[in-house]
Amino acid sequence: MGIFSRLTDIINSNVNGILDRAEDPEKIIRLIIQEMEETLVEVRATAAHSIAEKKEIQRSLSRYENAQAEWARKAEVALAKDREDLAKAALGEKAKLADTAAALKAEIDALDEALSRNQDDIVKLQDKLREAKAKQKSIAARHETASSRLRVRRQLYDGKIEDAFARFETMEKRLDATEGEVEAFDLGRTRSLKDEIAELETESAVEEELAALKARLAKRRGSKD
Repeated sequence: MGIFSRLTDIINSNVNGILDRAEDPEKIIRLIIQEMEETLVEVRATAAHSIAEKKEIQRSLSRYENAQAEWARKAEVALAKDREDLAKAALGEKAKLADTAAALKAEIDALDEALSRNQDDIVKLQDKLREAKAKQKSIAARHETASSRLRVRRQLYDGKIEDAFARFETMEKRLDATEGEVEAFDLGRTRSLKDEIAELETESAVEEELAALKARLAKRRGSKD
């Protein structure tokens, strides 16, 4: 069953409204486009049939108009020969052809009107079809974006990812433990004789440098005085 029941339904349709109510917008927009394209083909086929019919009627009309001219000529010939009766009869035939020609002209006018409506319908259908196809591209883009985001979410919340982070955390804890063991070896260690003497030497060097610095400062002050 189609979404639209007739041509006016398509022309007066609100594509956004239809999609808002749809449970599966992607499927609905495909059906809308398909039905619009099929309707457009039908309208163009109808227009083509009307054009062909109009051409056929125009050919018939041309024959009737030529026949009218011929009966008018015959009426003139009869009248020139003083055959008023024949001239009158010829004009009667011409009048019959004129009535038929008038009916054909009316048919052509009706076909022109129908073709004009077909033209308007085709333009409106094409506008609606462009609108629907634009919506289809928009929906496809949104669907792709949503699918990509969903894939990311699934990866982020995948148990494998959590397991990997858990393994990293376990590894870090092991490294902390190893580093702790190394640092523990240095705790409570007694300094060696070599270390103590080196410390004394460092302190002596610092004291000697400090004494030399004081001497230089004192000498500068003395020279200023």
